[in-house]
Amino acid sequence: MAEFSAQDHAMMLRAIKLAQRGTYTTAPNPNVGCVITQGDEIVGEGYHAKAGEPHAEVHALRMAGERAQGATAYVTLEPCSHYGRTPPCAEGLIKAKVARVVCAMQDPNPQVAGRGIGMLRDAGIEVQVGLLEADARALNPAFLQRMETGKPFVQLKMAASLDGQTALANGQSQWITSPQARQDVQRLRAKSGAILSTSKTVIDDNASLNVRWSDLPLSVQASYQPELVRQPLRVILDRQNQLHPELKLFATEGDILRVSEQGEVTAKLDEQGQIDLQHLVAVLATDHNINHLWVEAGATLASSMIKLGLVDELVLYLAPKLMGSDGRGLIGALGLTAMSQVIDLEIKDVTQVGPDIRIIAKPLYKEQ
Repeated sequence: MAEFSAQDHAMMLRAIKLAQRGTYTTAPNPNVGCVITQGDEIVGEGYHAKAGEPHAEVHALRMAGERAQGATAYVTLEPCSHYGRTPPCAEGLIKAKVARVVCAMQDPNPQVAGRGIGMLRDAGIEVQVGLLEADARALNPAFLQRMETGKPFVQLKMAASLDGQTALANGQSQWITSPQARQDVQRLRAKSGAILSTSKTVIDDNASLNVRWSDLPLSVQASYQPELVRQPLRVILDRQNQLHPELKLFATEGDILRVSEQGEVTAKLDEQGQIDLQHLVAVLATDHNINHLWVEAGATLASSMIKLGLVDELVLYLAPKLMGSDGRGLIGALGLTAMSQVIDLEIKDVTQVGPDIRIIAKPLYKEQ
C-alpha cells in the first residue's frame, strides 16, 4: 500500500474540488481535476470542463509551464493514454518531465485501464495510485458504472402525496410538490445525460423535459454560464406516434430521440409487443454514450423499469398532502404474490426540500 503524506491528501482534495466544477458540463466524459506542485507550492491546476476540450492535466500543465519539470502531479483519474479528440495526457506529463504522478484511481475505460499508468512508469516517472479513491469514485458514479458494466446509471424520479398518490381520479396532478422540489428536480436533471419519458406523459403535462436555467439553484447559476450547462437528450417512447409539433417539447432547447417503429431510434419489441426497455437502455449506453439516465414518467413505465431491474436509484418527492385511495397510485402493478417477492429499498438519503421530503433509495433486487 502506497504511503501518502498530509500534503498529498491536501493536494488531492484540491484536485477533487476542482473536478466538481465540471458536474453540469463534462458528460459523457468524467469529471477530472489536476493539481501540480513544486514542494508545498501549487504551480498549476485545472479541471476538465467539456468533452472535446482540453483535459484537466492540459490546463494544469499550461499554468505550470516550465515549473512542471520535476514536479508532482495529482490527478483524480488515471491520465488517458489514447488519442481521441485530444492528445493523451500521459504523453503530456512525460514531455513536461514531471517527477511523480499521484492518481486517485485507475480509469476503468477499456481504452485506458492502466495503460496511462504504464506509459508514465515506462518513462521513469514515479506513479502512486489509490489516494482518496472513494472520493474520486463519488465524482463519477454514472461514468464508472457504464465503463464497468456497459449500462448507464438509471435514476427514476417520482412525486406523490404522503399517501402515495400521483394524481386525482380525474387526472389532475399539477402541482403536487412545491416550487423548491421542482427546482431540485432541475438540478438533478442537469446532471443527467438523457431524460427518458413517454409520449403520454409529455402530452398529458405538455412537458418540455429540459433544464430551465432560471429554475436552477443560485449556486449553479453563480458558477456557470447558461450556454455551458448541457441540455440532456430527451428520449421519448412513442410507439403509437402520438407526438406532434405543437407540443412544448419541440419548442424548447435540447435534442430529442423518438423511440418508435418509425422514430430516430427504432423500437425493438419484447414478447408482449411492448418496447424492449432493456435493449433501449443498452442502446443509449453504447450508441449515444449515455452515462446517466434520468426517468420521468407515470406508473406504468415506473413499474416496467423496476420489474426489469433497470432502476439503480429512486428519487421520490413526498408532498405533505393527502389525496385518497381514489387517486392514481405511484407505481403500477408488479405482479407480486408473496411477501418474499417484495422489493426492499436501501435508503441512501432523506432530505427536506421546502415543505416536501426527498427520499433517495436503492432497490435491492432479488436474484432470479
